Amino acid sequence: MADFKYQAYDSEGNSRKGHIEAIDKLTATKRLNEQGLKPAKLEPVSTQIGGLFGEKRLTLDDIEFLTAELSLLLRSGVKIDRGLEIVKRSKSNLALKALLDDVCQKVKQGTMLSTSLAAYPEYFDPLYINLVKMGEETGTLPDIFASLAEDLKFKKDLKRKALQALVYPMVILSVCVVCIVFVFNFIVPQLSSLFDNVKDLPSYTRILLGTSDFFINYQFFLLALIIASAFAIRTFLNKSEGKQKFDRFFLHTPVISTFVVVMERIRFNSSMAMMLNAGLSLDKAILLALDSVKNSVVKLELLTVQKQIREGGRLTEKLSQSVIYPDFYVSLLEVAEESGDMSIAFDEVASRSKVEFESWTTKITNLLEPILILFMGGIVGSVVVVMLLSIVSINDFG
Repeated sequence: MADFKYQAYDSEGNSRKGHIEAIDKLTATKRLNEQGLKPAKLEPVSTQIGGLFGEKRLTLDDIEFLTAELSLLLRSGVKIDRGLEIVKRSKSNLALKALLDDVCQKVKQGTMLSTSLAAYPEYFDPLYINLVKMGEETGTLPDIFASLAEDLKFKKDLKRKALQALVYPMVILSVCVVCIVFVFNFIVPQLSSLFDNVKDLPSYTRILLGTSDFFINYQFFLLALIIASAFAIRTFLNKSEGKQKFDRFFLHTPVISTFVVVMERIRFNSSMAMMLNAGLSLDKAILLALDSVKNSVVKLELLTVQKQIREGGRLTEKLSQSVIYPDFYVSLLEVAEESGDMSIAFDEVASRSKVEFESWTTKITNLLEPILILFMGGIVGSVVVVMLLSIVSINDFG
């Protein structure tokens, strides 16, 4: 079904504007005629949101803040269509305003909110849509939006901490690369003129000068090779087989594996806690929580767990087979399984894993900082030492 935006006139000549869903333009016109409307303007609406320079994507911050605002308005007794109008008027972000305008129009025409949001899968995942749908069916939409807002805030905070763990090492590494490029492009060539008339250079001097010459002559080729390799890797990752191989590689790589495992544990358990609190059955909650898991290998493990539970398997026994659940967390879930309140246990696992992640990122950042600085200093220092030794050797020859 396509979405069409129309401007039409009724039998009394009054102008009417809105959206209508139809297979094609002809069907949309026919449906408008059946409603007693004569369309003057009818055009398809793209589900993509245009920005100043083409498509503009909304961020996690935008979706989290939108969800929190809707939660507040709905809890205050405001109807959903009115709430969407209020939020839309308060937004300066044109992309978000366009999305809200589209959703608001559909809701006013009688379309379910969950169905309207489902038209934007790039912003609202199946977990979000299913919970909104459940809220509509059970009349608990304010509570659902409150839970979603809290979960999105949690994910936003997690993403921020993950980026913080990566940004500093990347900055140091970038500075290191810039220093190397500068040294081999400018410093070494300037000093190489000192050795023009020297026939018998030390081996370390020849290696340094040769490296500099190679770098100057082939640096753009190396840059093109790096870009091509990055493009090839990205293309490979877009294939399910390629992504699965990389995901498996990450799970077996020291340091990186810890990062991946803890992140996936937080994502999965926070989603499970939220959905069980919303009243979903265990097997359905697992199935929807899989959408929050990024690593395909972990997702496949948990999908197997979900199938085994549907066949009558015990949750903790099956979860213990997954790489994201060490014995300690399995024991927490076992206690909860006996008591019958799994949502608290999943929330506890997510909270403890978040603390574990913060501790791990702090340790890694503190460890990488001196290593990268020593690496950068070692390269630059080695060049300086070699050049000084080379100059001394010239004086010795002289």
